Amino acid sequence: MNIEISRRLAELREQVAGADLDGWLIYDFRGGNPLATRLLGLPGNAHLTRRWFAWIPRDGQPTLLHSVIEAGTWSGLLGDAGIRRRAYTDHADLDTALGEILRPGLRIAMEYSPMGSIPYGAHVDAGTVERVRGFGVKIVTSADLLQRFLRWTDDDLVGHRTAASGVMAAKDAAFALIHRRLQAGELITEYEVQSEIGRVFDSLGLITDYPAIVGFGANAGNPHYAPTADACATLRPGQCVLIDLWAQVPDRPYADVTWMGCAGPPSDNLQALWLAVRGARDAAVSLLRSGYADLQGWEVDRAARRIIDDAGYGAAFTHRLGHSIGKGPLHGDGANLDDFDTHDTRRLTPGLATSVEPGIYLPERGMGVRSEINVYFGPDGIEVTTPEQRDLIVL
Repeated sequence: MNIEISRRLAELREQVAGADLDGWLIYDFRGGNPLATRLLGLPGNAHLTRRWFAWIPRDGQPTLLHSVIEAGTWSGLLGDAGIRRRAYTDHADLDTALGEILRPGLRIAMEYSPMGSIPYGAHVDAGTVERVRGFGVKIVTSADLLQRFLRWTDDDLVGHRTAASGVMAAKDAAFALIHRRLQAGELITEYEVQSEIGRVFDSLGLITDYPAIVGFGANAGNPHYAPTADACATLRPGQCVLIDLWAQVPDRPYADVTWMGCAGPPSDNLQALWLAVRGARDAAVSLLRSGYADLQGWEVDRAARRIIDDAGYGAAFTHRLGHSIGKGPLHGDGANLDDFDTHDTRRLTPGLATSVEPGIYLPERGMGVRSEINVYFGPDGIEVTTPEQRDLIVL
């Protein structure tokens, strides 16, 4: 028996039973739904070239619809996993097979988002949605169901904490390098600081998908700025310093933080931006501590954004409050703290984590400020897994 797939099928059935659904229809064609194989517990390198559907009903046995040409492949993948296999021949027979499991009036989940409002779980093409609706069923989003299958293991949490420790060590090394250069009256570039962060990551066995963001002055006002050897600024007295760095233990969740400094005492304007950003971050954490299980992602974004709005900088906060933290890509597929890019109505789910990173970007004034921490949704409340910066670092 394929124990892993049998376990996954049982988990899928449990999620369907706990929701107001008649079933969950998982669909994929050539990896167009990257969550499909993960949901079934299939290997990532499974060689499947034809459309397939896995039907997980509230009652009755799960059914896999697959092309007859791949019957042998599926037999090898599934073994005796407790799922009925129904091979279809041509496209007409596929419709016949779908009609055998879908009845008018059923309420089913798919990897679909109404109006594309939450694209992180929208992986079924519009044509397939039309085809399935043709059987008289009501399709709802599987967005909240999906989060249960993204939860971290105990080893994931340990790996994340290890990465957080390493990221903070790299942050400390970066600011120490800047401080030494300034004290010695020497120049330093954004690229040199970025390279120092990479050196520390290498020494600790951490990996990252992209070099760190290091922005001086106006470059800190560009949220996704990244220096290169050929295009980087040199730090000048009075400028702010933004360092955003992220890394992971291989195959474990990332840690991702942003810290701020200033080359000399900060101006009143920079200090005002910092206090607004810190206040927004702290407001979000306070709301999450009050009970995250009753919250949707957009509500936390709105609470933090209100602080920055009230400080007069709302138009300069140009991204969501926080992203789900992944262990493949940095930005995971769980709920985001977002009422900006999207109106994220997904519930915050135990076993996942998010960044909290409000920012104010004023490149025309030669500055930008962001503060970023990581928050894990534990069984008894949140855990802030990275240190919270209280004051600007004076360099």
